[in-house]
Amino acid sequence: MGAYQELIDLAVPTRAAAALMGLSRTTIYRKPVAPEDQEPAVEPPNKLSTVERAEILSVLNSPEFVDLAPLQVYAKLLDAGIYLGSVSTFYRVLEENKQVKERRKLAKHPARAIPELVATAPGQVLSWDITKLAGPVKGKYFDCYLMIDIHSRFIVGAHVHASESAVLAMEMMKEIFGIHGIPQVVHADRGTSMTSKTVAALLSDLEVTRSHSRPRVSNDNPYSESLFKTMKYGPTFPERFGSLGDARAFIGDFVDWYNHDHQHSGIGFHTPANVHYGFADQVAQKRSQTLAAARAKNPHRFNTTTDPKILALPGPAWINQPKEATEKQAA
Repeated sequence: MGAYQELIDLAVPTRAAAALMGLSRTTIYRKPVAPEDQEPAVEPPNKLSTVERAEILSVLNSPEFVDLAPLQVYAKLLDAGIYLGSVSTFYRVLEENKQVKERRKLAKHPARAIPELVATAPGQVLSWDITKLAGPVKGKYFDCYLMIDIHSRFIVGAHVHASESAVLAMEMMKEIFGIHGIPQVVHADRGTSMTSKTVAALLSDLEVTRSHSRPRVSNDNPYSESLFKTMKYGPTFPERFGSLGDARAFIGDFVDWYNHDHQHSGIGFHTPANVHYGFADQVAQKRSQTLAAARAKNPHRFNTTTDPKILALPGPAWINQPKEATEKQAA
């Protein structure tokens, strides 16, 4: 402020002097408070004493009230004819003691293991789930059981029933295993049929490893979820099915199209059937020959001599790729 005053003494305008000093004129004009003018802080007359605040904290942390919110404690104390302070005071006392948080004793559930599965060929890992199909009237649904091979994306089984049942799920698995062979792993979410003793006993007898998604983590079953989205967002998927027979007919047609006509982007735009039954190599070779002939005929139209990566044959299929595998790929 001394330098500012020197500029003023030299007849420099106040605005220019303030700008030169980097000061606000409001700051310059503000009269500083003299130490002798400052009044000592006076505690409010209604402030609780240390003993009273300690009593509030003791009551809030008592076995009777420790699991209750301050509002509930306040109401219960009033019901008992006791007033210790306002709700705001309760919160202030808790804040002073760093207790404004969840005070109740909550159950601690152990962290669920992340399922980490890999399939390097068809028939190793199967994923399945059940989805609802709207019936002819509101509130009526049919249950569609779908099982997919995560490597080839081939739908190995699809059943539609009027209800969900562990016995029906077991029968579907027996049929699938009889046709496609017994897999190494069967993965599913934690629905009642998936975790039932009936299904567990069947897989145990066949020495098939059971794998389950973590609770409320849909990404742990991505292949089934993606399959359902492809089905339900298709242009021919109806709003409702008139009967169980209609639902079964639709699913039959969908499975046939998906397995034999749908060129899946996740497997190099091959059909699941070609990958599942080993014909994808022939298809890939024919595509490569067609591209080579096109490059030879019009080389100026191509920037590379290699085939597009989107047409590459499928490699390992993962459910939650293990960290060490990710690091190896990065290296």
